[in-house]
Amino acid sequence: MAHYAFLDENNIVTEVIPGRHEYEIVDGVSDWETWYGEFRGQRCVRTSYNGNIRKNYAGVGYTYDEDRDAFIAPKPSESYVLNEDTCQWEEVIE
Repeated sequence: MAHYAFLDENNIVTEVIPGRHEYEIVDGVSDWETWYGEFRGQRCVRTSYNGNIRKNYAGVGYTYDEDRDAFIAPKPSESYVLNEDTCQWEEVIE
């Protein structure tokens, strides 16, 4: 089962739903990101539990960073920095 994240106008995840795999064709539909997005009137981006795409599984409140093509969790606190490879926050201990 595939999962899809709906984004607001600031690329913040508002909801994650299960949906069709991208290889499934139903009634001529094969681009499920576009179909779900048009159906809901909200941008839709696929996400993955195992991080195979877009680095991290999307959660409500996460940001979709288009340049990195990654979902990024909210920053836990100012003592954290973003690991550019994993797009996960790491605590800086001084």
